[in-house]
Amino acid sequence: MLKKYEYILKDLDCANCAMKIQNKLSENEHYKNVIVNFNTLRLSLESDLDNIKPDIVKVIAALEPEVEVLDVQNKERIAEEKNSYSRFIRLFIGVIFVFLSFYKQLSSQWQMIFMLMAYGTLLARTMQNAIKLIMKKTIDENLLITISCIGAFLIGERIEGIMVILLYEIGKILEEKAIHHTRKSIANLMDIRPEYANIKIKEEIKKVIPSEVNIDDIVVIKKGEKIPLDGIVVKGEASLNVASLTGESKLKKVHIGEKVLSGSINEDGIIEVKVIEKYENSTVHKILALVENATDKKAKTETIVSKGAKIYTPIVIGLAVVVAIVLPLISSLTYQESIYRALIFLVVSCPCAIAISVPLSYFSGIGRASKAGILIKGSNFLDALQEVKTIIFDKTGTLTKGEFGIETIKVYHSDYTKEQVLEMAAWGENFSNHPIAKCIIKQYGKTVDVTKVKEFTEIAGKGIMYHLDDKTVKIGNRDFVGYENEEAIGTNIFIKVNDDIIGCLVLNDILKEDAPQLVKHLHQFGIHTKMFTGDEKLMAQKVGEELGIEEVKYEMLPQDKYQEVEKVIQNHKKEEKVAFVGDGINDAPVLTLADIGISMGGVGASAAIEASDIVIMTDNLTKIEEAIDIARQTVKIIQENLLFAISIKILVLCLSVLGMAQMWQAIFADVGVTLLTIINTIRVLKYKIERKKHSQ
Repeated sequence: MLKKYEYILKDLDCANCAMKIQNKLSENEHYKNVIVNFNTLRLSLESDLDNIKPDIVKVIAALEPEVEVLDVQNKERIAEEKNSYSRFIRLFIGVIFVFLSFYKQLSSQWQMIFMLMAYGTLLARTMQNAIKLIMKKTIDENLLITISCIGAFLIGERIEGIMVILLYEIGKILEEKAIHHTRKSIANLMDIRPEYANIKIKEEIKKVIPSEVNIDDIVVIKKGEKIPLDGIVVKGEASLNVASLTGESKLKKVHIGEKVLSGSINEDGIIEVKVIEKYENSTVHKILALVENATDKKAKTETIVSKGAKIYTPIVIGLAVVVAIVLPLISSLTYQESIYRALIFLVVSCPCAIAISVPLSYFSGIGRASKAGILIKGSNFLDALQEVKTIIFDKTGTLTKGEFGIETIKVYHSDYTKEQVLEMAAWGENFSNHPIAKCIIKQYGKTVDVTKVKEFTEIAGKGIMYHLDDKTVKIGNRDFVGYENEEAIGTNIFIKVNDDIIGCLVLNDILKEDAPQLVKHLHQFGIHTKMFTGDEKLMAQKVGEELGIEEVKYEMLPQDKYQEVEKVIQNHKKEEKVAFVGDGINDAPVLTLADIGISMGGVGASAAIEASDIVIMTDNLTKIEEAIDIARQTVKIIQENLLFAISIKILVLCLSVLGMAQMWQAIFADVGVTLLTIINTIRVLKYKIERKKHSQ
């Protein structure tokens, strides 16, 4: 039986290195589903063996000796910045040797010695990594830099060679800083993990970590503290900030008997909460697990980059050899000049900018979405979201609130007003627990003297009857009161006093306030809209017309929905994605079938999180528009990074072959471009949604 193992790879600072570790571990027949996530520094795999950590440590040490393998319990340590003292010290000593090599008071022999010492100091780590990988039949940018520096030294371009490794080391330090800053920014966005819980034992309060709290324990949450576990309020009341879970800034007031979710922040008051879930099953743990694991499911672009990286470096070395050999044969260049150009070719070809910026951009997009209360379960879904051409909606609970509301009050008798018709209904409905009764009482909003109501009777499926003073009042459907005319679309509740029908309450499932805005903006995005519902024809058509939905299908059973969504998918081109939006429970089969399943109102609902690819943590429909915006912005930045990195590299490659580029320009095309793409990626985290007209 396979067991799942997870580790944190501290100080892993190279996307290509992450891929090498993943490929090497995957060669072991006892390791299945090996994934090294560079964004979260997390290694996950399945194995039929016990105690595999020593072997994991041995394999990783051989590939990346500076990487430390930690258990997931030490996850908080990944936020620590990598200790760069050794790299700084080496750089500082190397720079001193460089200056000494140019000191004119020294003999040429001592200048050469100091130059060699500068090369040895600055190039040692890169050369060591290159040799280790060659012995394992693997080559990467370490070899490219090593060949370039040693080659420059041998052909007499010693200053150029030392500048290459000097700038490369400075660039790697800056790159580490930039990657750490980006990871820290994402961690801050998702900073919802409670650090401790105040558990109440008799009359004492003990501070413990959330994983030590058991079901039915009582925890105390003071002002400013995070709720550590899901539970029920048993004492006190408080105002909760749930923005970290839902993206909504409005405070939520909670009282005794109400459920509260872990990750919420107590802004005012003190409450005691009875725990109903262990930490590993809590809302905050599920959200963090979803976000942290999201980039394990790689997008198409990431997959292409990963596959290309395996053959990229050998091809580059081969092309450099061709440049070195062929140029003197077709031009007046000497071999020394052609070799110099080939060395520049090697430096500029390092694939860091592409290997790092693409996965980091996807992870930033997923982090940005989670901050807005949108859980995207994989980079592939973020990628697919910006390719959506059709969105199919369920109706009840998705486009509507799933609860009755009085849409119209009709008056049939001149002796009564709308308020009096509603009042007559409210008198009797006070004795009923039916959802329609609750809706009417809520709409009336006043206290009724129920002692005046006599001989109350409720007839299941028809209505109610009672006596008020000298009046006999009947409230119910048309058959119950004897009304024969056609009425409005919706649930019609008639009120009959003695022999006169005095009015009618027209009840409908209430549209969500942001539904019209969403549909309008989706059309501006160039996305087609459909609604598939099990509701009756007239009601479905009414909702469709009010929202402007392009196609409405009604009176559908679950299997009908499944078959229709399947047809829609088949009629679309492969690159055009179809999304289905539902409540995440009743529509689970269709959510799974669609290219992207989006569930609404997923806070605390395990079924919603399980069934869909994207979970909107509130019932706010505009979050769908926001998710599409974030997806498009993320892909746009990835395209910008790829275009910029590839263009600069091709330009400098061409210039190097033509003899118009120097070594420092090659270094800029490597580490400089990498830094610029990482900085550009940070824009995803700071992206703000603009409510404006979108064009297709």
